[in-house]
Parts: sequence; C-alpha cells; structure tokens
Amino acid sequence: MNPVPLANAELSVMELLWDHDGMTARQVQDLLYGASDRSQHGTVQRLLQRLEDKGFVRRDRSESSLTFTPCITRETYASGQLETLAERLTGGSIAPLLSHLIDQKRLSRTELRRLRELLDGRNP
Repeated sequence: MNPVPLANAELSVMELLWDHDGMTARQVQDLLYGASDRSQHGTVQRLLQRLEDKGFVRRDRSESSLTFTPCITRETYASGQLETLAERLTGGSIAPLLSHLIDQKRLSRTELRRLRELLDGRNP
C-alpha cells in the first residue's frame, strides 16, 4: 500500500516526529515556528489532525500531556512515494530513475555496495 502524498507542511511535521519519535503539539510548534510573535497553535493542531485522519500519526494520552507519534516510518513513506513516482513517470520501471540518480550524484562506496547487493538480490 502506498501512503497518500503529504502536503509540504504535513511533511515538515512528519520529519519532526520521525526525528523525535513522539512530541506534543507545543514542541512541534516551537520547532516549526520558533519564537514567532504570532501563535501558530491552531495551524499545528490542524496539521496534526489531518495527519491523524490520514493514518500517519496517533495521539497518545497515556503521558501527562498529549503526544503525537508516527504510525508510518520515513522509509515506508519514501518507498511508497518512489513507487508512485516510478509508476507515473516510467510505467513502473525503476531503471530510468536509478540511472538518472547515479548519473547526477556521486555515490559513496557504501552506497554503491548497497546498490550492488540489491541488484544481486542479497539483503544486507
């Protein structure tokens, strides 16, 4: 199952949650908006609600304050989005995508080794 694509603001919230594995709305607000003069509380609440409705986060009321934790990993989301992109742009073939990425970016020895393992059908 490919997760639905996220809006940029939703993805920004998910990046924080993936990096911190559970945060309050206030913590999200502080990291996203810093010491802003305007309160962004409503905006953050709406973003978290949309993410919960889409199945990306869950509310945890077991702590003294309400925390939000990711229900989907960064890797799962990225994988689903890459599959969708490959399907839309190249009929599902990943060869053109890989070829472009390899041509445009210098890969480290570790990245090249990992690609060889994947192509050979081995798991790390």
